[in-house]
Amino acid sequence: MKKTLIVLAVILVLWFSLFSFISWKYNSLVTKEEVVNTAWAQVENQYQRRFDLIPNIVASVAWEANFEKSTLEAVVQARASATKTNIDINDAKDFAEYQKEQSWISQALSRLLMVTENYPNLKANQRFADLRVSLEWTENRISTERMRYNEVVQDFNIYLRTFPNNLLASFFWFEKKNLFESDEWASVAPKVDFEK
Repeated sequence: MKKTLIVLAVILVLWFSLFSFISWKYNSLVTKEEVVNTAWAQVENQYQRRFDLIPNIVASVAWEANFEKSTLEAVVQARASATKTNIDINDAKDFAEYQKEQSWISQALSRLLMVTENYPNLKANQRFADLRVSLEWTENRISTERMRYNEVVQDFNIYLRTFPNNLLASFFWFEKKNLFESDEWASVAPKVDFEK
């Protein structure tokens, strides 16, 4: 009878220890995944800020009669296209498409701001200057939030892939998260013409 109680006590202690260990690991995975989700929300928040600035910038530039319409249209189309993109950050294809759409907006805005340098009236317009500063600040915030997102995703992915976390992660269907990568055009050096 005494041996049976000891064996039962040992089994209960082992079962409780295993349950506690699994609970602790599972809760750690959930916590790290929520940190990733929060970081993603911050990235989207900054992208939304940029989306909100674009109509004001376009309206400020549109009054300049000689301004290149194709440049404005490229910005408006890039914004419209990006706002239609639905994303599942766990889906590599969705994530890549979202990143591509955001890259197009960045390129279109860069072209727009470069072209505005040719218009003295725009350069002198205080409203446009303020919007430009806001846009530059937002682009810096986007870069910062993407970097933070990548840091927490790296932490999550490492935790997810290490033993025994990988066993629990696959059992509970936790998936590796996608990282932001540099844009394709980021490796192309801009042309600088000093003769102008």
